[in-house]
Amino acid sequence: MADQLVRATAAGGRIRAVGVLTTRLTEEARNRHRLSYVATAALGRAMAAGLLLASNFKQEEARINLRFEGDGPLGGILVDAGADGTVRGYVKHPDVELPPNARGKLDVGGAVGANGFLYVIKDLGYGYPFSGTTELVTGEIGDDVLHYLVKSEQTASALMLGVFVGAEGVDAAGGLLLQVMPGADGSFDEDLSTQLAERLERIEGFTPLVRSGRRLPQILEDLLGDMDLQIFPEVQLVRFSCTCSDARVRRALKMLGEAELQDMIDTDGGAEATCSFCNEVYQMTGDDLALLIEQLRAEQSKAITE
Repeated sequence: MADQLVRATAAGGRIRAVGVLTTRLTEEARNRHRLSYVATAALGRAMAAGLLLASNFKQEEARINLRFEGDGPLGGILVDAGADGTVRGYVKHPDVELPPNARGKLDVGGAVGANGFLYVIKDLGYGYPFSGTTELVTGEIGDDVLHYLVKSEQTASALMLGVFVGAEGVDAAGGLLLQVMPGADGSFDEDLSTQLAERLERIEGFTPLVRSGRRLPQILEDLLGDMDLQIFPEVQLVRFSCTCSDARVRRALKMLGEAELQDMIDTDGGAEATCSFCNEVYQMTGDDLALLIEQLRAEQSKAITE
């Protein structure tokens, strides 16, 4: 099944529901970053959360950054997700592995750490980003994102995230976001919010549903089918995608200046740059760096004559 995002409403429009399937893109991230089991689960949950939050943006170029900075051995997680369905991300220490927690599950909370902060930056395409910060609750990603939604955005929400990593890789990943829309007076229906949370709590988990063959519309139907569920016909494909490129690396190297580039040529005979988000490696030979120096000199000469 292709990675995808499905939107819906229920209760006469008072509930906004979004489901996202991210199995393939989480597996791509696992391979690109050579992630451990627990690091795969942590980054997979964070990427699913980013896509769910970005799904509410109206501008296709709008993006959201989620940065989890806890006191656990993973050392932090950064995710960048867009309304266009693209997402990328990394963990600082991808090889960290921990024993299962008391419930026999991957110990994401222990790996991330419960002491720290979640930093959220939203770029809605208007030229000035919005930022928010909340304390981490458990380090389990889902609890921390839900805490942010309630505290920083005052949005009554229920959230479920999941990643199942088997011996051969990621078997299932994704999540669900249910939100109660405010009424005309700006207030929320607390009973409706409680009902949504209770319904999610009765589910064993998101990944067991996916592994059993349930598709996103079926999962939403099981949850909200008795509440005037309206599933939007448009299915959005989501994918792991990075904006790095050879041209961007060359521009970044030029910013180091002629002296630094010449030192790279004399000392190493070239340069190597690795993108943190996708782990793509870019190799620059001595001739490549010499060409950048020539370009810098030409640009400086042009600036002087103008």
